[in-house]
Amino acid sequence: MQRTPRNRVLGAATAIAVATTLASSALIANAQTTDAGTGSADEVGAQALPTSYQWESTGPLIGPKPDATHNVVSAKDPTVVRYNDEWLVYNTVANTPEGHWSLAFTHFSDWSQAADAPVTFLDTNPNIGSRYAAAPQLFHFAPDDEWYLVYQTGPPSYSTSKNPADPMSWSAPKNFIDETPPVVEENSGGWLDFWNICDDSMCYLFAADDDGRVYRSETTIGEFPNGFRNTQIVLQDTRDLLFEGGAVYKVDNTNQYLLIWEAMGSNGRYYRSYLADGLTGQWQLQAGDQSAPFAGIANVTFPDGKWTADISHGELIRQGNDQTMQIDTGNLQFLYQGRDPSTDGMEYSQLPYRLALLTLKGGASC
Repeated sequence: MQRTPRNRVLGAATAIAVATTLASSALIANAQTTDAGTGSADEVGAQALPTSYQWESTGPLIGPKPDATHNVVSAKDPTVVRYNDEWLVYNTVANTPEGHWSLAFTHFSDWSQAADAPVTFLDTNPNIGSRYAAAPQLFHFAPDDEWYLVYQTGPPSYSTSKNPADPMSWSAPKNFIDETPPVVEENSGGWLDFWNICDDSMCYLFAADDDGRVYRSETTIGEFPNGFRNTQIVLQDTRDLLFEGGAVYKVDNTNQYLLIWEAMGSNGRYYRSYLADGLTGQWQLQAGDQSAPFAGIANVTFPDGKWTADISHGELIRQGNDQTMQIDTGNLQFLYQGRDPSTDGMEYSQLPYRLALLTLKGGASC
């Protein structure tokens, strides 16, 4: 996301009819995943990812809930896990008119309850406070039995907790890396949208730079969360084709990994996908065309009415909640941010993003 303090204004896009609905649809009922308090995903049978993707989208499920001290205008950049029979969702919010970025938390048993679920703003946690914070990622680090909330405060930061359902339990942020690595300074000067994933021996921190590069730093499982080093560019393209909002997942119970990265298209934001054998393998483009993306307006239908032209910063529903980021190819769902396209041209921090859920049509067989 363009969540550094700089402001950006989006160009105009083709206007489309918008239907605003918070009604639950049949897609919501299909949300199934491993429910665990802590720990890794149950093993699932390895299935090939689709060679092409077709999705259905709900209408907006989670939106901003301003209160007397939080005049928020958006809900965006979600991270989601299933924990103790509930969905836990952390996301970015922005205030108006200052455009102050911070984090919020909501939880509910079923997606049909999301619109009415309570919201806690993390700046009410004195350990986090009113600092700039955005783009969260939530996971359980099984080797230490500790929950991590990764987010950006400028550098890549994290807080820890024993109970991810208690937003007041998060510790004060610490940095994975204090100084911007030379390779980042020499190219883009800054990085953002940090994503952590581990295999059996190593942990990797991926990041975007809003300028066509994917960075990766590494440390050992034993050193985590310390010791990140060897930052390098592992994927590079144009700014529009590799922009931001990236994530990396382990595919089923295999050594194949899926990288998805947000792109800027002529008709809205969309996601491209890459595959690699192992987290240090070479990333090969899988679904990258705007007309046939991983997820975008070209391959998403809206049974309740089209309400967004953007399929933007989101997260796949994981099979478990640990550091391996495993997904189930037989049940792909994607929690994403979208917005009314008539808001094109607004100052970036004021864009009224909402969260909605994609479900892959036909599962992995499509």
